[in-house]
Amino acid sequence: MEKKFFWRLKKWEVIAFVMFYFFFASLYYVTLWINWGSSDKSDSSFFSLIRFIDNCGLQYLIFFLFTVPIWYLVFQQFRGRKLYFRLLIHLVTWPIFVFGTQQVYYSISETLGFGHLEGASAVWDVYIPALFYLIQFGMLHAYEYYKENQRKLILEGELRQAALKSELAAIKAQLNPHFLYNVFNTINASVPAENEKTRNMIAQLSDLFRYQLRASKTDVVTLEEELDFVKKYLNLEKERFKDRLQVDIKVSKDLMKEKIPPMLLQPLVENSVKHGLASLIEGGTISIYIFKEEGKLKFEISDTGIGIQNKQNVFGKGVGLTNTKLRLQKMYQSHLELLDNSPKGLTVKFAI
Repeated sequence: MEKKFFWRLKKWEVIAFVMFYFFFASLYYVTLWINWGSSDKSDSSFFSLIRFIDNCGLQYLIFFLFTVPIWYLVFQQFRGRKLYFRLLIHLVTWPIFVFGTQQVYYSISETLGFGHLEGASAVWDVYIPALFYLIQFGMLHAYEYYKENQRKLILEGELRQAALKSELAAIKAQLNPHFLYNVFNTINASVPAENEKTRNMIAQLSDLFRYQLRASKTDVVTLEEELDFVKKYLNLEKERFKDRLQVDIKVSKDLMKEKIPPMLLQPLVENSVKHGLASLIEGGTISIYIFKEEGKLKFEISDTGIGIQNKQNVFGKGVGLTNTKLRLQKMYQSHLELLDNSPKGLTVKFAI
């Protein structure tokens, strides 16, 4: 992935923007040169740096300096707002740009002894900035739309690929689930009665398979059902880790009937166990905190494991985090946020 230069811009985008200004300044210079009288042409070569700065370079530099804060306001500060709201901002910034650049250009030109249009001809120093503003910001909005469309196409492609992998995994997993249940029951029945702990573990494992099969056939489950599945998974992990694994779940009872996609939490919890705590001799704690705020259900899954240094590169490597990220983007336009836990470990946050 190409690194950002600054303000979410790539280096080639900054260069292209500068070249855009140089092109229009040069085009304006050529237009002026063609319209100069014969005496002016004989006194000066086609390109004179002083004349270039005098006639157009200074003016387009001022255009650029006025454009940067307007661009930052529209495309950075309010980048998440509706398009109509950002277009309304232009109704304010357009006249500021047009008349502001004219007055600054005239003031600097008079201070430096450069010439500028006067009288009726000064209307061109209103018309040209106004037209240039429309051209440049029209192109910037069009480019933003193009980038957003490309991002959606890439996301849709990733989702199709993830869906295909999930379908293939589901096909592989459908090894006659009823056969699996019968095998589990047979094994359970063969375990001596005094080994009640082993019988419970087999029963919990059977419940996990049953829930996974149900998850492949339904779009939503209650939060209570999802948490029950996660608890059974963690109970089996605790048999392996013993006292090295501690679990802390904080969820209000009035949220238990909330509807969420199935298998949303377990991949994140499994990631915390597998990649966060498994390698630590002392183990650690898995914390699940779910609450409702501003009409949204918010999730925080934390561990006290080894954490992740490069949090952006983790996506695409692990199936659990990547698929959950794609599901949240597609279903809720929500983002999976990875943060450092305190004093150590990783915290995963998202809202639906």
